[in-house]
Formats: sequence, structure tokens, C-alpha cells
Amino acid sequence: MIDQQAPVRESAAPLPVRPRTGRFLVLACVFVCAACGLVYELELVALASYLIGDSVTQASVVLSVMVFAMGVGSLLAKRLRCHAAVGFVAIEMVLALVGGSSALVLYASFAWLGESRHALVAFSLAIGVLIGAEIPLLMTLIQRVDRQDAGGTVADLFAADYVGALVGGLAFPFLLLPVLGQLTGALVTGAVNAAAGGALVLWLFRRDLSARARVLLVLACGLVIALLTGSTLLVDDFERVARRAVYGKDVRVAVQSEVQEIVLTGSGRDSLDLDLYLDGRLRVSARDEYRYHEALVHPAMRGPHARVLILGGGDGLAAREALAYRDVRSVTVVELDPTVVRLAREDPALSALNRRAYRDPRLKPVGADAFAWLRGAHGRYDVIVSDLPDPGITASTKLYSAEFYRLIGRALAPDGRFVVHGGPPGLRPHTFWTVEATVRAGGLAPRPYRVTGRATGFGAGPDRVVGGSGAPQDWGFVLAAVRTAPELGLDPAAPRLRSVGARELTAAGRAAEHVRLRDRRPSTLVHPRYREDG
Repeated sequence: MIDQQAPVRESAAPLPVRPRTGRFLVLACVFVCAACGLVYELELVALASYLIGDSVTQASVVLSVMVFAMGVGSLLAKRLRCHAAVGFVAIEMVLALVGGSSALVLYASFAWLGESRHALVAFSLAIGVLIGAEIPLLMTLIQRVDRQDAGGTVADLFAADYVGALVGGLAFPFLLLPVLGQLTGALVTGAVNAAAGGALVLWLFRRDLSARARVLLVLACGLVIALLTGSTLLVDDFERVARRAVYGKDVRVAVQSEVQEIVLTGSGRDSLDLDLYLDGRLRVSARDEYRYHEALVHPAMRGPHARVLILGGGDGLAAREALAYRDVRSVTVVELDPTVVRLAREDPALSALNRRAYRDPRLKPVGADAFAWLRGAHGRYDVIVSDLPDPGITASTKLYSAEFYRLIGRALAPDGRFVVHGGPPGLRPHTFWTVEATVRAGGLAPRPYRVTGRATGFGAGPDRVVGGSGAPQDWGFVLAAVRTAPELGLDPAAPRLRSVGARELTAAGRAAEHVRLRDRRPSTLVHPRYREDG
């Protein structure tokens, strides 16, 4: 409970404004500080989800650590209440510097150290302590302005705090992130935070400060704001250097779309040295991507295949394999990110790799979320290929749910086939066999198969990881149909393939059964189960 009589400075000087105006100014500062604090919090969650993955876990870590730290900060702030004005502006300067630089430091630790979890926890703890210390000091300052009852003061403070949090929470995804980006957005937020805290104390409570204290605080505020605003001028150079550390020196395209960060590396002249990264994950390695895409698409093409639906696969590589069949009449590609489609159509290296699939009149790209699109009435398809991000990425979990596979079954022709990549059975058996169990729970009859690539050090599946061990890449797929599990094989009209044949597919089916995990429970929208420890 907050004390009725909060300690104030013994030699409190008269304020330069009326109490009502002073109260409004303090509450306005509460509003701005609350907005900035929530932006710091959302910055940590968003960047951690991008760098580390599994957004549910990262959000839980950030929120739980930060709320705990806020309680610690509130207790520590009791020691500063006798010097509330100086204590508040000092905390705001440190918070602005720590919160504003948090995104830069997290990205730097990921780029050069390869690990940002420890930095994430450290920043969550530090920012939480500093935010928690704000309210007790602001309570003291507002009672210094207008000593009304504690209940009314607390109500006003928390109302301003919550409204500020609302504005900060809406500004982050709709203004800061799309306009400024994560790094610049955090730096600008820190500068605003420092300016608001410094202006309140150095003007409204300036008579409470000695001449020396005012000079020191002005210098401190100016230094923090200068550091943060100056850093915004260097963000582009920092990002270029950090990208080289993450992706190598041959980064030639780096685009932040509304959905994700897209990076293409390579010379741009030769499609064989192309790498495609989405949100920091290697999605396509031109050196051996054909192994993955041939194993994904061609087993499903055995049988009628006039109408093909590809979910994801905006890079055009799965479409390339389907369009190799002359009797395919239409290929529909449902891709959430139109920027990926644009690059697949226009980038010289990527369009050469997909054999200019988007110039084929049989291909129709659709910009939509696969789940929402399937819920509409779009006819029946002979083949449905799921070339989607890894199920372990939280945003993709719904696309590996039993509910999603029921929509797949509804969109399949009576004798149609569906295929999905389920993760590497050797490295992540729980994930793969959960996919198989979920396909079965969605009303389809599954046929799992496991393909091993060469020891190239490259992975070419939706969970593509650059491997340093030289071990063969392990790819697991689930082929399914509505009534009975389809047999593994190739269609007589299949083109000549470089990596798979009928004999290899038969062996792939046996290889999957050798490592089967039984009694896996399916994943649903309300109970996702794609965790390797699950």
C-alpha cells in the first residue's frame, strides 16, 4: 500500500506553475514513460522471437522476468524517495540508455557471438527494475505538486500509466516497426524517454535542485540524447556489418517486408551460389535444394495431377518441380509474403533457380494466409504440397494442426494426395512423428518417408540450418490421401530426377519406419505439441 504521506524534500521550493498544471505535467510524463516502457518490452519480445525463435517461450521469458524485476525496482526505489526528483531523472536516463540500446546489443550478440538468450534475460531484468522504480518516485513527485488523498493519486497515476501503455503497444507494430524498424525504433524511443524525464524534472522541479545538480543533470540528459540520436545515424552501417557477420560478405538483397526479413546472398550472376534467408533462417541453399524439392513434390505427383496447390513455396522451387509435368493444367501458389513472390519473379539468380516458374501461364500466385485461404471455397485439387516454415516456429504451428489438415482433406479430390515436410526424423523425432500423428488426426491416411541428403553441410528444408559437422541432412516427409495411405513411387510421366527414384523412395519408407515413435499425440490449435521435449 502507498503511504498517505510520502516523504518529500525538506526544503521544497515553490513550483513555477499552479498545482493543477503541475499535476497534469507529471501525469503526462507518466503517460510518455509508460508508452516507452511497453515499447522496450515489445522490442525485446519481437527481436528475441526473430533471433531465437519460439515466440511463446521468448514472450514468457521477457514478461515473467520483467514483471519480477519491476517488483524489485519498486522496493529499491524506496531509498530514493527523499530525493525523488534527482532519483527519477537518473533512472530515466539509465532506462533510456539501456532500453534504447537493447535492440542493438541483442542483434550484435546474435551476429558476433551466435547467442542472445543471456543478453535477453539481462535486458529484461535491467529494464524491469528501472520501470518498477518509476511509479514510487512519480507518486512522491505528484504529491509534492498536489498533496491530495493517496487513493486519488494512485488512480490518476495508473490511469495515465495504462493509457500510455496502450498507445505504446499500438505505436510499436503500426508505426515504429514499419516506419523505423526495430533498431532505430528502440533508439528513438530511448531519446523520447530521456527528453520527457529530463524536461519534467529540470523545469517543473528545478527549484528543488542545486545549481550544480542542475548542470550535471543537463549534461547527463544531453549526453544520453546525443548518444541515442547519434546512434540512429549509424544504424544502417551497423546493420550492414552485422549482416555480413551473420550471412557472410556476399549479401546483395536485404529487405524487411511486412511479414519478415528477406536476405539473398551470392554473386547474383550464378544461381548455384544463391542462399535465401527468411528471418535469419536459411530457407534455400542452391547447392542442394533440388534434393529437398524433388523428394517433397514428385512422390505426391503419382496419379492424377492436373490441378496442383502449393501452400507456401513463394520461392517458386516447388512449383518448378510440379510444372515439369506437361499434363499439369494449373498450379496455384498460396504465399503470405508478396515480397518473396516478387523476388522469385524478378531476381536474376532466384528466377533462374526456379526456371522462371512465374512466367509459366499455368502458375497462379495468391497472396494470402494458407489457413484462411483454405477455409474459403476454392474447388478440389489432385495434389496439395505444403512447403511451409518449420512447425517449431510459433507462427507456423497452426499450419501443422489437425484442424488445418482437415481443411486439406476437404480441398483434396477423392483420389488426391497431400505431402508435407515434417522436420528431420533423426534430429527431431518428436516433431516429425507428431506431424504424422496430426495428419492422421486430420482424417488423412499418412505414409511417412525419410530421405538422407549428402554430407554437404547444407540443409534445404523449411527448418534449414547451416551445418558445420558435415553430417548428411535428414529430411522427413508425410505423404497422405483421403482413404488409404498412398504407395511411394513416381509417376510414369515424371521428369528425369537427379536425387530420387522408385528404389530410393521404397528405401525411404523403410527408413522412416525404422525410427518410428509410437503413441504420439496430435497437435491442435488449442494444444500445440511441436516441442522436442514434449
